[in-house]
Amino acid sequence: MTDMIIPEYRKLMNLWHRLSNRWLYLAGALYVCGLLGFGLYLQYELHQDPCPLCMVQRVIFMGILALFAVAVLHGPKRAGERVYAVLVSMVSLAGVGVASRHIWIQNLPKDQVPACGPGLDYMLNTFPMAEVLKELMHGSGECAAKTWTFLTLGIPEWSLLCYLALGAWSILIALRTQTR
Repeated sequence: MTDMIIPEYRKLMNLWHRLSNRWLYLAGALYVCGLLGFGLYLQYELHQDPCPLCMVQRVIFMGILALFAVAVLHGPKRAGERVYAVLVSMVSLAGVGVASRHIWIQNLPKDQVPACGPGLDYMLNTFPMAEVLKELMHGSGECAAKTWTFLTLGIPEWSLLCYLALGAWSILIALRTQTR
């Protein structure tokens, strides 16, 4: 069994070292596009409207997508790879924070769940932006609803795992050695 695994591992590692960073950044960008596309599928096909914290998480995913897309176009060298790794990791950590807050709200006892606040459209039209951001991060009763699950994990848990994976992916790109 090990005789079959080792050559495949070597082939994968060889491919990993030969690929251009642009392809790896493109893979990260496509991954985020898939996540955002799935979010739109949940919203428009399965009619699961996103709560305020879900909307914040989408914006964070869009920020990561923008960083990966710029990296694809830029094609950075060693120093640039590290800068992109730091930027993507920082944005991913912000996503981890928001997803963690969302998970915490979903696991509160029913009597401690925050009350539902005004809708996002209303807040954007009437509140100052700082107040809107504060309200979004506070979460609301609609953030406590557990809807779609896969393998017993809900949307915020999967988002948390995806943020960690994307941050790790950008760091792996920066740390790898290329055979040029």
